[in-house]
Amino acid sequence: MQYISTRGSAPVLGFCDVLLAGLARDGGLYVPEIWPTLDKTPNANYANRAASIMAPFVGNEIDVKVFNQLCIDAYSTFRHPDVAPLVEIGPNEYLLELFHGPTLAFKDIALQLVGKLFDHVLKQRNERVMIVGATSGDTGGAAFDGVASCRNVDIVMLYPNNRVSDVQRRQMTTVMSPNVHAVAIDGTFDDCQDLVKAMFNDEKFRDANNLSAVNSINWVRVMAQVVYYVTALEKLGHSAVFSVPTGNFGNVLAGWIAKQMGAQIDGFVVASNTNDILTRFFESQQMIANEVVPTLSPSMDIQVSSNFERLLFEMNSRDGAATAKQLKDFRMLGKLNVAPSIFTNWIAGVFTGYRCDDEQTLTTMKDVYQKSGMLIDPHTAVGLSAARQSKGTNYPKSQSIITLATAHPAKFPDAVRRATGQTPVLPEHLADLMSRPERIISLPNDLQAVQTFVAGCR
Repeated sequence: MQYISTRGSAPVLGFCDVLLAGLARDGGLYVPEIWPTLDKTPNANYANRAASIMAPFVGNEIDVKVFNQLCIDAYSTFRHPDVAPLVEIGPNEYLLELFHGPTLAFKDIALQLVGKLFDHVLKQRNERVMIVGATSGDTGGAAFDGVASCRNVDIVMLYPNNRVSDVQRRQMTTVMSPNVHAVAIDGTFDDCQDLVKAMFNDEKFRDANNLSAVNSINWVRVMAQVVYYVTALEKLGHSAVFSVPTGNFGNVLAGWIAKQMGAQIDGFVVASNTNDILTRFFESQQMIANEVVPTLSPSMDIQVSSNFERLLFEMNSRDGAATAKQLKDFRMLGKLNVAPSIFTNWIAGVFTGYRCDDEQTLTTMKDVYQKSGMLIDPHTAVGLSAARQSKGTNYPKSQSIITLATAHPAKFPDAVRRATGQTPVLPEHLADLMSRPERIISLPNDLQAVQTFVAGCR
């Protein structure tokens, strides 16, 4: 399997080089040259099934037995034997619980594996990398947990100051491993993401510091997320729609890839909070960026969804030059238009978007608790609200919809308490999180200041 850039002018790479590269040299994102066909032989064990689903993407670059063991090791840290259990909460209404990993968020499913892969490949090559990333909340803690023990990795994670929950912040700032650095940036997640991309696009700095990435700009992140769409349908036994709380578009893109591989997915509900650029795009065929608004679901407080570039590349018939031009214009003008024929062929009937403001989020959390006694986090509530809005409009009431439950409610105790009157409890391994000492680093939204810090961490 070979990988090409969405902007068309970066070198073609194999799997291991894509893992370490993160962002392509031309500023694009790597995708496989072809979408493989899904191996439809179910396996009751999540780790083994994951290895078989991802095998075509890895190709012959990692021995099959070695890759299978890396998957077993990655998913041995999860608190539920199914890793991603499917829970029915009402007629034709399901939650896919993706928060049973060590940091209580869906990012663990990819990043536990990514950490193992980094360790394996870097040891084989006798190399060391500096990972730089941006997080809107969950990626930081999950990345730290995944790579803190890696001998050949340093990591700097940027997060927007005062725009993540206390639990999310502490899952980064209480990690005392010397190779791990959490940095609060005076700005939004989009600002943090822009700083990361700027560092990668500075080739002299990139090469001098051997930069790598764990954000969903890294193809391997998206690849690992394809798996739970497939296993959810195998547990359900028939086709379904997926409702996905969406910020950077990587999670729902993974579902779209599963569909390209042959998974029986009837469509996607793209769920947004007040930062509804994607919902507005599905409604108007125009992507127009607004200011980022802080909400109860901070991991979705994003206006520039990086992974949409991968879908845009497909919509452009894999024309990298056309994709690069559209994205350049979007950055300059804050607007991206899609031709009606392309929209009809690629978006209509596959994606639909719904928004959910904070009031609707709280109402959904309260409703679920009153009817089932279950606590859900605000991001999951956005997804569930969108799923319910879609029934009777885009889909019949009899349609099975699986909402991705992306985080444990204890990561957002204030919002849960406000909605239900109940305070969710952190699992035992994190019970003392709020009393652990923090190591806090703050920097301005300034590229030179961040680059100076990153260079000093090696």
